[in-house]
Amino acid sequence: MGAIDKIHEFERFGSVLGLERMNIILDKLGNPQDDMKVIHVAGTNGKGSICKYIYEVLRAAGYSVGLYTSPFLEVFNERIEVDGNYITDNELDEYTDIVLAKSREMVEEGYDSPTEFEIVTAIAFLYLRDKHCDYVVLEVGLGGRGDSTNVVKEPLCSVIASISLDHTDRLGDTIAKIAFEKAGIIKEGCPVVINSDKEDAKEVFRSKAEEMHAELFDATLVKPEIKEETLEGCIFSEEILGTIYDDIEISMAGDHQVSNATAALYALTLMEQQGKVAISMKAISEGMKKAKQIGRFEIMSREPFVIIDGAHNPDGSLSLRKTVNAHFAGKKILMIVGILADKDVEDVLDNFCAITTDFVATQPQNPRKMNASELAEKMYAKGAKCYIMETPKKAVDYAIAHSNDYDLILFAGSLYLIGEVRTLLRGIL
Repeated sequence: MGAIDKIHEFERFGSVLGLERMNIILDKLGNPQDDMKVIHVAGTNGKGSICKYIYEVLRAAGYSVGLYTSPFLEVFNERIEVDGNYITDNELDEYTDIVLAKSREMVEEGYDSPTEFEIVTAIAFLYLRDKHCDYVVLEVGLGGRGDSTNVVKEPLCSVIASISLDHTDRLGDTIAKIAFEKAGIIKEGCPVVINSDKEDAKEVFRSKAEEMHAELFDATLVKPEIKEETLEGCIFSEEILGTIYDDIEISMAGDHQVSNATAALYALTLMEQQGKVAISMKAISEGMKKAKQIGRFEIMSREPFVIIDGAHNPDGSLSLRKTVNAHFAGKKILMIVGILADKDVEDVLDNFCAITTDFVATQPQNPRKMNASELAEKMYAKGAKCYIMETPKKAVDYAIAHSNDYDLILFAGSLYLIGEVRTLLRGIL
């Protein structure tokens, strides 16, 4: 049995928030997380992009940098990366066996078994420690307070990206409740950069920062001047903590990516001024431009235009709507959508229906999927035209066969969907 199959064996324990199991298994592994300089990033939307901006700038500055993210799109190895290289299959096998041996010890001693995400996080910590990374950029999996990554005691900086309603069954059904969970990564005396424009969330973050004697910095108070916005990205200028950044170029499209880049720049500037890193303006420019997130408004083809995007909650779908309407106004668009049933489907579809009226409903290969026929019914109710293709492969084949009838083929609704679609498209385009 391969490493990934062994890890998936733990899926039966679900995603149970709480740090007791994580602390026990890490203690058995020698607490590798305590030997790393960590930048910890939480949030609903944008946290993956913020991680990538910080990661690439630190790399451009000459540091060895580790990156831990979730979920993956195409291959499991994407989740653990050092200096531009994913963990190899052989390394994954080796570290999985080490961690699973300790998890068996736990069970034999009467403790609850670690969950799948806890196993993966422990593998990441051990691997990144052994790689002797100068810095590790750590993305929260779910929430923050009880997330497996939240065993880090003294991050160099915590960053909390935008907050919106998602995973409401686990994190709460209001912005304030979700913000409370995200605020759990704020640690005693450790600075935090926030990037939410919602006042309900800000109040929670301010209160938690005060309680933890942590200095809080609000990246939304920075007002970038966007000088150019294209499908290739944006060029903007801004001032952060007295440092002027002129003509910063990023390679991810949409003004929401300028916001994510600003949050990343804020964290980097803060750490530079506090003497925790040394970063030249050249490294800032190179790293910000190099940073790209697969599956986030990713152009797979230009003839025909085929774009995939992981938008799956209200704020993410709104950002996608704005970006598409900015660059494809008046164009004929076919949108292929698959979504998980536990998402805020109605609000997401409202944004999608403001992009086009031509849809294909499909479904990700995930137990939480919304059935394609049920999704289509919701589309019909909103006045859209919708074809049903039960599998991503059928949906991709249909879209490519009809690509001459449209200016843009757009896939969205779930990271699980676009992971499958990305693999299929790369075999065709």
